[in-house]
Amino acid sequence: MRALALLIVLTVSAAAGSAVAQSRPYGHPWPGATVGDSHRYEMDRQRALSDQRAAEARAYQSEARLTVLEIQAARQPPLYTGYAVAAPGSPEQARLEREVATERRRTVTRETTQIDDWLDRRP
Repeated sequence: MRALALLIVLTVSAAAGSAVAQSRPYGHPWPGATVGDSHRYEMDRQRALSDQRAAEARAYQSEARLTVLEIQAARQPPLYTGYAVAAPGSPEQARLEREVATERRRTVTRETTQIDDWLDRRP
């Protein structure tokens, strides 16, 4: 029984050792690479990562701009926009507006007195 357990332990340790021996140390791009090759490989890898992240950032910026535009388009217009301030006009324009307003008041007075007269009539 001890021999079987010892055999299993030796087999597992041998398999684990061979798996470690097959992997490259970190930073070595291929077997037999020099330190300079490792540095070039790592710089190229980091440049590629940087380019990928920059492309993702540009995509997120355009998505953000599109979202802002959609939100602004979905806004309701303000309910009260305020009164428009009339630009100062000429004295002739002011006189004409007063005459129009006076005529409008006379028309309203004439029409309302007709109704009052009709309501005040004697049967």
